[in-house]
Amino acid sequence: MEQRFFADTMLGKLARWLRVVGCDVAYAPALDDAGLVARAREEGRLILTRDTLLIRRRWAREHHFFVVGDHWRDQLRQVVTAFDIDPFRRFLTRCLECNEPLRDVARVEVADRVPPYVHDTRELFRECPACGRLYWGGTHRERMVAELEKLLRK
Repeated sequence: MEQRFFADTMLGKLARWLRVVGCDVAYAPALDDAGLVARAREEGRLILTRDTLLIRRRWAREHHFFVVGDHWRDQLRQVVTAFDIDPFRRFLTRCLECNEPLRDVARVEVADRVPPYVHDTRELFRECPACGRLYWGGTHRERMVAELEKLLRK
């Protein structure tokens, strides 16, 4: 079973990039520490944090991973390495906004929801079943792959 995470409020960019590589990462910046710990516990998630006060809470003491990097790139490298995450195995399979697994949708279903050029030049579309956001391959995807390859090069 894959590790499920809950990123604290300081790690929003890390949460987003972990979602890019297909990790299940909850992120709720409006939650206070007590709420975050309670939700992480209820959902069986490991807390990703840089907050030394948060990890003093009883349950969080044994259920956290302390992120040491100051920059999201260093943080991503640390988490991917520590948890042996293959960044390309489940690349872009989760909604970057709400964390839900994406589902494939037929081109005909998205014809009125994407620009005509995108509809005419792309075959594969994915949709978030929760928020309805659409995803397709393009230059942004290529830039993400290049960023990950550069960042995680051994």
